Amino acid sequence: MLRDLRETDVKAICDINQEALGYSFSPEETASQLARLSQDSHHFLLGYEDAASHVLLGYVHAEVYESLYSKAGFNILALAVLPQAQGQGIGKGLLQGLEEEAKRRGYGFIRLNSADHRLGAHAFYEKVGYTCDKVQKRFIRIF
Repeated sequence: MLRDLRETDVKAICDINQEALGYSFSPEETASQLARLSQDSHHFLLGYEDAASHVLLGYVHAEVYESLYSKAGFNILALAVLPQAQGQGIGKGLLQGLEEEAKRRGYGFIRLNSADHRLGAHAFYEKVGYTCDKVQKRFIRIF
């Protein structure tokens, strides 16, 4: 079932991030980010919990994407489902929940970036109706 993420989800979020995305981020830092972002209306955090076991199996995190050249929309920062739970419609359900929120807010689109080596993710996004509209490079400066 879809539900908001909670403070008690920190360990599960860390596990999902590590197993599904390969990201290692400490529980303390995750808890701090979750507490802050949950209070920010420019961020949308939605989880999928198994109805029987009450285990968090996946989540989506999106931020408001606004510019001077387009309508507002959502930018997906993370969509992750535990590998053993993939293929059960959880990712699709999370995207549907995000799409409902985008429509409720009057947004015009949902966008995301996906690394070029995540071919399975690309196939998933295309299967659920997303199209690749450009290929780009990311530039970053770390402090």
